[in-house]
Amino acid sequence: MCIMEKDKKLRPLKIWEILRRETDEDHPMGTEALREKLKESGYPCTRKTLYADIALLNAHGYEIMHTRKISNEYYVADRSFDIPELQILMDAVQAASFITDKKTKELVGKIAQLAGDKKAEVLQKNTVEFHIPKSDNEQIYYIVDKIANAIEQRRQISFLYFDYDIYHQRAYRKDRRRYIVNPLSTVFSNDNYYLMCYDDKHGNIGHYRIDRMDDMRIELAPINETEESKKFDSSRHKRALFEMFSGEDARVSFQADKTLVDHIFDKFGKDVHIAYGEGNTVIFSADVQVSNRFLGWCCSFGDMLKVTAPQSVVNQVNDFLAETAGQYK
Repeated sequence: MCIMEKDKKLRPLKIWEILRRETDEDHPMGTEALREKLKESGYPCTRKTLYADIALLNAHGYEIMHTRKISNEYYVADRSFDIPELQILMDAVQAASFITDKKTKELVGKIAQLAGDKKAEVLQKNTVEFHIPKSDNEQIYYIVDKIANAIEQRRQISFLYFDYDIYHQRAYRKDRRRYIVNPLSTVFSNDNYYLMCYDDKHGNIGHYRIDRMDDMRIELAPINETEESKKFDSSRHKRALFEMFSGEDARVSFQADKTLVDHIFDKFGKDVHIAYGEGNTVIFSADVQVSNRFLGWCCSFGDMLKVTAPQSVVNQVNDFLAETAGQYK
C-alpha cells in the first residue's frame, strides 16, 4: 500500500478529529479553513473530496452539522458530556483531597478538553481552586490500577501502610512489614478513597486509605474466598459502615429536632425512614457501626439529637460524654 492510499483512508478520521476538537455550534469552521488545516496535517484534498468524506462520516454515525453561508461551515455539536456535566466533574476533582495537586491540574485539563478547544478555555478560566489540603502520594493512580487488576485477576495484593508524624514524614506501620489482603472493591467516602478487602489474619472485612499505601504489589497467590467475602456486598457494607471507622454493628434509634432532617438525610441517605415524634421532634432508626466517631457525631448536636435505643448504645454515649468532659476538669 502506498502512502497516498493510506492518506486517503485516514483523512476522514482527521477531519473528525479537527472538527471535534476545534468546533462547536458557536464556532463553526468554513470549508477553506478546514482544507487548510488538513493540508497542514499532510492530508490535502479538493472541495469535492472534502464533501464526500464528510458525507461518509455522517453515513457512519459521526454527526457533523453544517450551515450554508457564502461557503459551507461545519461543526460537531453532539458531545459525550454537556458543559454543566463537565463543570461538575471538574469541581469534584478539585474537591477530592486524595488527588494530588499535580494530578488535579492534569485531570481538570483533560476533562475540559472533552468540551473542545473553544469551550475548554472558557471552562478552565471559570474554574475556582478550592484550596483544600491535597495528598502528596503521587502513586495513587498506580495503586488504583493495581487494585483493579488484582480484583479482575482474583489475586491477593500486598502493600506498605503509613501514617504521618508531626514533621509530615511517613511513619510506616508494622515496622514496614507488608500487609497482605484479598481486595474486594474501592469506595469513596468522606473525602477519602478506600480499599475494601478481606483480611485473612483477622478474619474480617478491612478498610485502608489508598493515599496511605505504598509499594503496592499484586501477589501470585489467588484470592482466598471465605463465606464472608463471598457474601460481601459493597453497597450494603458501605451503608452499614459509619464514616469508615470500624465498630460493632447496631440498629440505633434516634429522636431529633425536626430542623435536623437535612443532616439526617445527608448522613444516612434518602432511604432512611423518618417519622414525626412529639412536639417539634422526629424519630428514625439507622444501621451503623458504633465507634468513637459515631458517638462524637451523636453528641455534636447537643440537646437537638438523642439516642433512644438500644440501651447498650445509650450507655456508650453517656460514657463517651463523661470521658470527654473529664479531660476539661
